[in-house]
Amino acid sequence: MGTTSNESKQRWNNAHYIQVKVSVKQEIAAEFKAKCQRAGVSMASEISRFMSGQTPKKATPNVSTRRERRRALDKAIILLEAIADAEHDYKDSIPINLQNSQRYESAEHTVSTLEEALNILHNTFEE
Repeated sequence: MGTTSNESKQRWNNAHYIQVKVSVKQEIAAEFKAKCQRAGVSMASEISRFMSGQTPKKATPNVSTRRERRRALDKAIILLEAIADAEHDYKDSIPINLQNSQRYESAEHTVSTLEEALNILHNTFEE
């Protein structure tokens, strides 16, 4: 009786790979999984890359179809929203006595520019 495809794959994996078990806090694992999904890479490939000392590859999203472009824009919007929120929090944390400073003005300008860009992107999706 011949072996099944799964048995052959399992033998090959057993000969060429070793399983590494890692225990981490649940929130760290969830964050790592989410980051890998956003980057479009597997968790195993990222751990292997780290263990071998390779530098991370810059992911170039596939944007050849409208659906892929839409997904890439969705990811960009999420990232821009996170940056805008962080910059807004930074601006709000500047002490009152420095709110006429160049630092405050720069943060305020950055927030308004990011919000304007996000409004344009959101309006583009609505059309």
